[in-house]
Amino acid sequence: MSSYAPTPPTDTVRLDVSEGIDPYPFPRRTMTRRTLGRKGTLVRPERYVNSPLLRTQTMRSTRRMLAGPAGPEASANIFAKSEFDTWTIFSKMVTCCFPAFCLNCCNIKGAGPQQAWREKVALCWIIVILCAFVVFFIVALNPLLCPTNTGAPVPIDAAGGVIVFGTMYRANPALGPEFTNTRGSDLSDLFEQPPVAACQQLLNSTKYQFAFVQSPCQQAGNCRQLAGSGLKPFDRLDGGESVDPLVAYTWDEIEARGYVVVKDSVLNLKPYFDHFGRQPLPNDPVDAALRKISKRREATRVLNNRPEFAMNREAFDCLVDKYVAGQIAAQDASCIISYLFSIIVAVIVLGVLLSRFVMAVIFDWFISHRLARTPNQFESPASVGYAKRSNDTELTYINDRKKMDIMNPNDIGLDLYTVLLVTCYSEGEASLRTTMESMAATDYTDSRKLLFIIADGLITGKGNPKSTPDLLLDMIEIDQTFGDNPKPYSYIAVASGSKQHNMARVYVGHFSHAGHRVPTILVIKCGTPEEASEAKPGNRGKRDSQLILMNFFTRVLLNDRMTPLDFDLFRKVHHLMDVTPDFFEIVLMVDADTKVAPNSLRLMINAMHNDQLIMGLCGETRIANKTQSWVTMIQVFEYYISHHLGKAFESVFGGVTCLPGCFCMYRIKARKDREWVPILANPDIVETYSTNEVDTLHQKNLLLLGEDRFLTTLMLRTFTNRKMVFIPRAVCKTVVPDDFATLLSQRRRWINSTIHNLMELVLVNNLCGTFCFSMQFIVLLDLISTAVLPASILTTIYLIISAIIANVNKDADPGQWLNIGTLLFVIFFPSLIVVLSFRRWQYIMWMGVYILALPIWNFVLPVYAFWHFDDFSWGATRQVTGASGASEKNGHGDEGGIFDGSKVSLKRWEEYERAWRRNVAKGKQMAEYHPRTPSPSPTESSHADLLAGQTYYAEGRYSPPSRPQQLVHQISNSEVSSSDGGSMYHDSYQGLNPVK
Repeated sequence: MSSYAPTPPTDTVRLDVSEGIDPYPFPRRTMTRRTLGRKGTLVRPERYVNSPLLRTQTMRSTRRMLAGPAGPEASANIFAKSEFDTWTIFSKMVTCCFPAFCLNCCNIKGAGPQQAWREKVALCWIIVILCAFVVFFIVALNPLLCPTNTGAPVPIDAAGGVIVFGTMYRANPALGPEFTNTRGSDLSDLFEQPPVAACQQLLNSTKYQFAFVQSPCQQAGNCRQLAGSGLKPFDRLDGGESVDPLVAYTWDEIEARGYVVVKDSVLNLKPYFDHFGRQPLPNDPVDAALRKISKRREATRVLNNRPEFAMNREAFDCLVDKYVAGQIAAQDASCIISYLFSIIVAVIVLGVLLSRFVMAVIFDWFISHRLARTPNQFESPASVGYAKRSNDTELTYINDRKKMDIMNPNDIGLDLYTVLLVTCYSEGEASLRTTMESMAATDYTDSRKLLFIIADGLITGKGNPKSTPDLLLDMIEIDQTFGDNPKPYSYIAVASGSKQHNMARVYVGHFSHAGHRVPTILVIKCGTPEEASEAKPGNRGKRDSQLILMNFFTRVLLNDRMTPLDFDLFRKVHHLMDVTPDFFEIVLMVDADTKVAPNSLRLMINAMHNDQLIMGLCGETRIANKTQSWVTMIQVFEYYISHHLGKAFESVFGGVTCLPGCFCMYRIKARKDREWVPILANPDIVETYSTNEVDTLHQKNLLLLGEDRFLTTLMLRTFTNRKMVFIPRAVCKTVVPDDFATLLSQRRRWINSTIHNLMELVLVNNLCGTFCFSMQFIVLLDLISTAVLPASILTTIYLIISAIIANVNKDADPGQWLNIGTLLFVIFFPSLIVVLSFRRWQYIMWMGVYILALPIWNFVLPVYAFWHFDDFSWGATRQVTGASGASEKNGHGDEGGIFDGSKVSLKRWEEYERAWRRNVAKGKQMAEYHPRTPSPSPTESSHADLLAGQTYYAEGRYSPPSRPQQLVHQISNSEVSSSDGGSMYHDSYQGLNPVK
């Protein structure tokens, strides 16, 4: 670790030219009178109206930092946080019963942690309310709107009940064997029917013969009398619920018994047809009407259209009263509303799920193969120097009338210049070597891919014999052009307070494997001298590592002011690749424990060629240690459906909401109307993503835990007309947690970041689609479903148990079965995507393992994550040697001191380059006048260092490599010998602070 620790910077600038090594060699050319200059590559950013980020009034990014001293007052007043915004007030109202001194007693000390705890409790209350609503809707809505009250009719299959003239009575076995083991039997034929008042008025009419029909027992004279028979009305169920003895029939029961319905009454016309037979009576319109209605179940309209009944109300009432068998089991309006509400919700949920399923299958069958096909014909927009407009050139000769011999599109071809970014933290040698070897072995031209490795601090992983930087250095062939111990240079890091100043060393070399020799840049964040004694010097997090690359390309492409580290990277990338950094168009981001398939890079680049609107994409991530433990086994199917169901559906619309940081690709820039526009290097994206003043729970969950997903969110918000897609043929393998504690820690970060990122996306109004048929609506459903996962699994278990009990008692509710069917479909329908994709049938077995673990996925992990909303550490996921528990919990974003912007200079490329070349020229002049001047010590002036370096150059001990003509920038002799060169040198390099 000590080999990387920087020494305190000196007041004067010393270039690394000791021992004859020129750190920034330039080709020997005849110096003509040309002016050193450079213009921005990108001139027109692609911008849309974005929805504002939630709670961003205090966000401050590294791009807003200005060089110069910042006093305590300035740091305290800039972007001061408002304590009276709506969310802060709400969180304090919810937790008003817990004053600050109570939280101090609970070891929650400080205004920041206490406010985070209050916001966590407020979010948990909102989630509890949503879960309570789900439970109420599924469990309590139907009983509340459609209760089993006193006025409800008795069901016909009630145990121990018999039906006599449409009324249910309790059976009395003493009356005979007919009254034993009854369940809704109709025994009306055994009793004499009481006189029907309406029929008495039809006695003198021979037209209505149905009024005079007698039952068989009446004809035989052996009818029983209902009065005095000992039968008691069935007015109470066995459970104690009061019911109406009048029998109620459902439509299925009416169909089965051959009954007809007239208004609300159910009629049994069997006695009439038994009396008169099945042959129609001649010249009898009433008989014809009755035979007609017997063939249909609803007879009200037919009878109302017959004059025999429409004109004679007594005949209508007589028919109903004499042949009544009960009433229709009609529902109240509240019951109908409850049932319709359940149907509407089920249709929406099932419709979304079915659309996801159908779109995922369509993507798998018809779209995915076309995305990654080899382009037949491609007009490369790779070289900006080829454009005719002067503002499209990369590095420009001003007032140069000659046409430069530059790289044309045919020279670029299908192999775009690509950065392979690997972010490292505490991984072991096996993981690091596996990742780097897989990247080197990709079937892509070695000269067009740059392996860009960033070690996040001087970290020694738990169980590793060496630190991560040492492990990486052992794997790389160091290019001695810049020496094997380069100096650290400053840059503005993503952190708080004095941690915003960080330093890093840049190593140049190659990584060799299996016949491949890949150009490699290794950036080791070593920290400032003040933090050399800390446990994790230089550590600023993965987002800071990504932003080193993103800020670098933004400043290069837009000719923005650079930090010293940016300029160091510029010269070394130029030396290593023989092109300037703005030739690079693509960046592939992987984690240091990912193994990339050999054809993955080619397939992903093909997709970028085939559709210029694609700004980002990802491949399928598979699990390398599937059978290591039960913890890894339950993750296999979850990984599969998250890609082939979730991302496949989103990819149809070009809106994949999460490109996993372990394996994804972005465009750095894209061609639009013969101009280049920044994509990943867009200043708006870089500025928001580089926020270092993160003071709310929402911001911390976005930027500290889910930085990869938040980057995807920013891209979708900024470029709503561009696409994020999924390439299933591009495959990588990664190692997943094999113990439950690590899985718990990992999913805590993922679930919390998912919720907060969905909160951002749901506010983006210009996503594709409209209302319920839009990605915004899908995102809203995803947000709600993620929040109510615990309630959904609990209600599913409850409904299944209650349905089994209800089925045994034959008392199941249709609305209840609808809810059960919806929940079961949500759980089991992912298996259909496995079957219909016609691939990897073994995943059906993994689906069974996944279903058994549903209580863990839907209850244990979400509940743990929700209650740890205010935990911003990485927990057990990445452990290092020597780090205390407090440092692990606080992470890399601790506030400490005040950032002094004067320690990091921000100068444009030409200022750095001009100052460096003038110093080289001055060193040459000093060498001419003092040829025997010995090499100076580190404490002597920088001019002496230049002298030593120029002596080596003059002796021919360094031979710079050749460069393409358009990349050579020379300055005139008058500029080199100008009288103000010294002051320009001082201004250009003030704050550069290279350290030996």
